[in-house]
Amino acid sequence: MALNKNSPRVLVVDDEPGLADLIASALKFAGFQPEVATNGTAAIKKYLADKFDIIILDVMLPDMNGFDLAKKISTSAPRTPILFLTAKDSTEDKIRGLTVGGDDYVTKPFSLEELVARVNAILRRAGNDAGGSGRVEFHGLEMDEETREVRRDGKLIDLTTTEFRLLHYLLSNAKKVVTRAQIMDYVWNYDFGGDSGILETYISYLRKKVDFKEPKLIHTIRGFGYVIKNKENP
Repeated sequence: MALNKNSPRVLVVDDEPGLADLIASALKFAGFQPEVATNGTAAIKKYLADKFDIIILDVMLPDMNGFDLAKKISTSAPRTPILFLTAKDSTEDKIRGLTVGGDDYVTKPFSLEELVARVNAILRRAGNDAGGSGRVEFHGLEMDEETREVRRDGKLIDLTTTEFRLLHYLLSNAKKVVTRAQIMDYVWNYDFGGDSGILETYISYLRKKVDFKEPKLIHTIRGFGYVIKNKENP
């Protein structure tokens, strides 16, 4: 596929040169403009020198932890989406990745088709969020789609791109129960079977950010899905 100056730019950070080059080749074939860095120091240098639409970041790097690198990157504005690569198929690593600014994760070994699909899904939802306008509000919880600001009773809440999209879907359907399948389709829009465990992880950390005070607004409907509602004042 021919590239043009508007093709999404991807920074691939992995200390295995062979794997990094393989990922870059697959991305280039899919229409992206990839750059490769094999350590954290080189990644930061490339990141500061150029603009990237998404970063594919290995957790285990020779000179620094991928999570620490993500923290440095996520402080910039606008936020750059991050897709983590990890050889550790553990809940702790996945949760940590999502809470330091990550938008998704892929566990090694993985298929290149899955990786490209997830990159496309992240960019689609980031692009959809960027073009929004208007405000959504429910019992003191406010979202401004144009400025991407989220507040509860006036307190500013910092959300990742995926957290923002998840909360927007729940808030737009306030008082309505939405199924896990509906949420996965809207937020992740995968072209393959996604890991439903990622939804529970995002809900958990969204609750920590949004439900820091009473009344709690995000509720689980067991065996079905989730709903935003105020039990004290329906």
